[in-house]
Amino acid sequence: MADDASLEAPLCSEQFGSGAARSCCAAADGGLQWEAWGWRWWGFSGPVTVKPEGRDGGGEGAPGTASPLLSRLLAVFLPQGFPDSVSPDYLPYQLWDSVQAFASSLSGSLATHAVLLGIGVGNAKASVSAATATWLVKDSTGMLGRIVFAWWKGSKLDCNAKQWRLFADILNDVAMFLEIMAPVYPICFTMIVCTSNLAKCIVSVAGGATRAALTMHQARRNNMADVSAKDSSQETLVNLAGLLVSLLMLPLVSDSPGFSLGCFFLLTALHIYANYRAVRALVIETLNEGRLWLVLKHFLQSGEVLGPTSANQMEPLWTGFWPSVSLSLGVPLHCLISSVFELQQLVEGHQEPYLLHWDQSKND
Repeated sequence: MADDASLEAPLCSEQFGSGAARSCCAAADGGLQWEAWGWRWWGFSGPVTVKPEGRDGGGEGAPGTASPLLSRLLAVFLPQGFPDSVSPDYLPYQLWDSVQAFASSLSGSLATHAVLLGIGVGNAKASVSAATATWLVKDSTGMLGRIVFAWWKGSKLDCNAKQWRLFADILNDVAMFLEIMAPVYPICFTMIVCTSNLAKCIVSVAGGATRAALTMHQARRNNMADVSAKDSSQETLVNLAGLLVSLLMLPLVSDSPGFSLGCFFLLTALHIYANYRAVRALVIETLNEGRLWLVLKHFLQSGEVLGPTSANQMEPLWTGFWPSVSLSLGVPLHCLISSVFELQQLVEGHQEPYLLHWDQSKND
């Protein structure tokens, strides 16, 4: 029994860069058994017997790689040092984000088909100048909307990244629905597509800003560029798959508007559900207004501080749907106290160079 235990005991361990360390044990035949790379993250573990590099025609790559093809795919689509170089919620978020991107790609194909049909593609009586004018007006409206929305809500997008991310994707579904319905009302076609493009430009601003905030959250090794680049690679792969499926789907639905609309509603339901699961999987450690309100309320009621996971699970995901807490920073001291007793009560047991004051009359 002692000999078996000594054989299973780790002889050494190694770690490359920011990757996870892996251990090495002695095999029964005197060889080495290395823990497989990257499998612990996916729920698998166990040693694999390998030969030393450079002996007996040792192959290229990291020693002990259980599956060279899988390792290469991980290197192409996942940040270097995964999973240690990203946040723990990276994988579930990216999986659901890929599902929603695939559904959105298919819905976008249906919407583009409807817009081109409404402009007059395939209609011999359609005017090229009229189609061009409609397209220019549509783009101009979206550009103006992009500027106004960035000025109006730009400073709020990063602190409420999850809420605005979900809002942007739902608004994108609304915009695509308007595009699909635009050919049904040819008199209002220009107005409908302009409204749709305005919504899409708002989606572009909100989605881009929140994606940057989420990338900062996910990058744990000062590797924002790598995380962002690999997210782009994942999205490109998903969109490519969506395009291939769209080539098969569009001929089936092009002659049946009702069937096309039914497919759109089904894809939209999948898109919204996947987005909800993606943002709900995020566990952001910083406090925004909503999470601060939940933490303070729970602390005053129970005397316990909520952890990041609990606070994120309790946080509402619909923008503006939680009770707004009146939060003021840098308030003059005379606005908080009016007597020596109140000052002593406020600073009692306080060592930090700042004061926190909860006014229950303003925040019930």
